[in-house]
Amino acid sequence: MSAQVFRLPDLGEGLTEAAVVNWLVAVGDEIVVDQPIVEVETAKSVVEVPSPFAGTVAALHGAAGDVLAVGAPLLEVGTAALDTPDTTELEAYRAEERAGSGNVLIGYGTTETAAGGRTRKRRGAAVPAKREHVAAPAGPVAVRSPIVRRLAQERGVDLRSVTPTGSDGAVTRADVERALSQAAAPASGSAVSGSAAGVVRTEPLSMLRKAVGAKMSASRREIPEATVWVDVDVTELWELRRAVPAPAPSFSAIIGRFVIAALAKYPVLGARLSADGLSIEHLDGVHLGFATDTERGLLVPVVRNAEKLGIAGLDAAIRSTGDAARAGTAAPAELTGSTFTINNYGTLGVDGSAAIINHPEVAILGIGRMIERPWVHEGQIVPRRIATVSLVFDHRVCDGGYAAGFLNTVVEAMEHPLLFTLSL
Repeated sequence: MSAQVFRLPDLGEGLTEAAVVNWLVAVGDEIVVDQPIVEVETAKSVVEVPSPFAGTVAALHGAAGDVLAVGAPLLEVGTAALDTPDTTELEAYRAEERAGSGNVLIGYGTTETAAGGRTRKRRGAAVPAKREHVAAPAGPVAVRSPIVRRLAQERGVDLRSVTPTGSDGAVTRADVERALSQAAAPASGSAVSGSAAGVVRTEPLSMLRKAVGAKMSASRREIPEATVWVDVDVTELWELRRAVPAPAPSFSAIIGRFVIAALAKYPVLGARLSADGLSIEHLDGVHLGFATDTERGLLVPVVRNAEKLGIAGLDAAIRSTGDAARAGTAAPAELTGSTFTINNYGTLGVDGSAAIINHPEVAILGIGRMIERPWVHEGQIVPRRIATVSLVFDHRVCDGGYAAGFLNTVVEAMEHPLLFTLSL
């Protein structure tokens, strides 16, 4: 029976792959057009993918944790449930290739016959909740997947020494990785150096951590960054916010408005360096990114054209985009394209941070805790609310004087917020 193949679509913003989080349908299910079929994790968020086809689910490509490239088969839909046995090794081979991450068993869905041949289970047949280890076959080692074979060759694993756990005695990627882990662990009773540490488990990086790692590495590799910082007396700002009827705007929104004003005077810090590094590209608005701590890790939801918003509007936008990022419902487009990032790491209980510029931006503003400290104010040592504010900038686009001018503009507004609002 022919089936329609739905391939992983481009989820936006140039993302090239996604990881399967959770299937929302199973083989044999009847589905309709636009029905959500799977949750996938991109480098930006977790999203539901709807089906463009209606019919009976014939095959699912990938298991939870598998990373699929955009354009790779995701789902097969037929006009009727598949109820005939698969008899070709080609189909088995395709299943194995889809199991490249190790989360799907190589040789899944097969069973041995008394004669030593194989009879494929019906597609969609139930998988036992618990598999017993299968003794290694007496003949050649059953490894059909080039992925597993290549991994073993690259890591120096003798496949003859690997205990297979595939349902038909085939070696899985997980089997190879287990053999590597066992080889790394010291033998029982052997002498171990006090400084030695054996690997007890290997945890692959999530899509988000890979994306963050790539961006941070690019930032450190490409940007000659420099940092300036100031201890700021924010007592007036603190008391002014307390006097505002609830719900008061967040400090991020207030300071974001100060940043927008400073960028109007120092626009280079909201610009970009061209790919060849020979010119500065000025952009058509201020798209503020706000570093946000989520269960998945650091995300930067973006408020687009923030220069058009007042403090109340900016506060509402920050809360909305931040809530979506924390809930995992933000679209990729909502988490990319910022032109300047604000990192209020004081909410994490720290005073300062060696922040990394959100590549390809050219600057990032960091705000530490606003805590009471002894401070000289009007000739007296008194308790004042103090915060350390830092600016990390790309030294290719400007020098320290320009960066200091920007930072001092923000600081002046933070120390005298009433004068700032009166000047608007």
